[in-house]
Amino acid sequence: MTAAHVVTGAGPVGSTIALQLAESGQEVRLLTRSGSGPEHALIERRRVDVSRPDQLDAAFDGASVIHHCIHGSAYDVRAWRAELPAAEQVVLAGAGRIGAVVVFPESLYSYGPVDGPMTVDLPRVATRGKLGVRTDLLAQRAASTTPTISVAASDFYGPRVLMSHAGERLIPTVLAGRTMRVVGSLDEPHSFTFVPDLAAAMIRAAATPELWNSFLHAPTAPAITQRQLIERVAATAGVPVPRMSSIPIWAMKTIGVVSRSMKELAETGYMFDQPFVLDSRASEQRLGLGPTPLDTGLRESVAWWRENGS
Repeated sequence: MTAAHVVTGAGPVGSTIALQLAESGQEVRLLTRSGSGPEHALIERRRVDVSRPDQLDAAFDGASVIHHCIHGSAYDVRAWRAELPAAEQVVLAGAGRIGAVVVFPESLYSYGPVDGPMTVDLPRVATRGKLGVRTDLLAQRAASTTPTISVAASDFYGPRVLMSHAGERLIPTVLAGRTMRVVGSLDEPHSFTFVPDLAAAMIRAAATPELWNSFLHAPTAPAITQRQLIERVAATAGVPVPRMSSIPIWAMKTIGVVSRSMKELAETGYMFDQPFVLDSRASEQRLGLGPTPLDTGLRESVAWWRENGS
């Protein structure tokens, strides 16, 4: 199969991009270490470690767009620093040899804590921990001679979204009627990005050369509180609203003194105990795309979880 689009990683973003492209009639080559990913006649799945330069020339052959969607092996700054910059360097070099553009899904970490909504013109200069890793990755892309696009999203929700505050922690819990415990505040506004909207934005940006070498925000619906999100999930699913409670960030930081994993989670706790609002309007205009209405996205999400097990 000769594919113009190569996707690295078969998590929720990589899988959704591959399926959107295939369903539009385009051939896709999906690269993972295990050869996993969604099944489709137009998706060729290959076992490739994209951090190894010797494997990339054959894997990238014929491609004009690389959607680089891998993530670290652990939610830990040590894993991110050890794995992500080096893998991106290899991918950027490989794409540069064939003249391809590289499109990245990005987080909002590099903004750090801000007062007010996050607009695309704010500085992205966070330095500590995992936040600083994302800043460094953006700088590495900017310094590369290979054209790149970074499309930033807030916390994910949608089909295939597992490791997320609005993924397996939320929807199966609501469907089962168990108490929903959230990180931080139940009542501060928070933005959630529908993964198919992020995928569509990445595909559109890659096809629009005037958007290359830019940083964009994925189309994202207006922010809501975690309490409202839980209530909307319950209403969508036709189940009672569950009991709710919150885990204070100060408690996570205290536990983090003796627990490395809790320390890593607490580092981004500011996103959930104060307003965390993504303003995507400027990028929506540049992309010519808008966000999926929350209720539509939740219907698709609940349906996916009911079909795939809760």
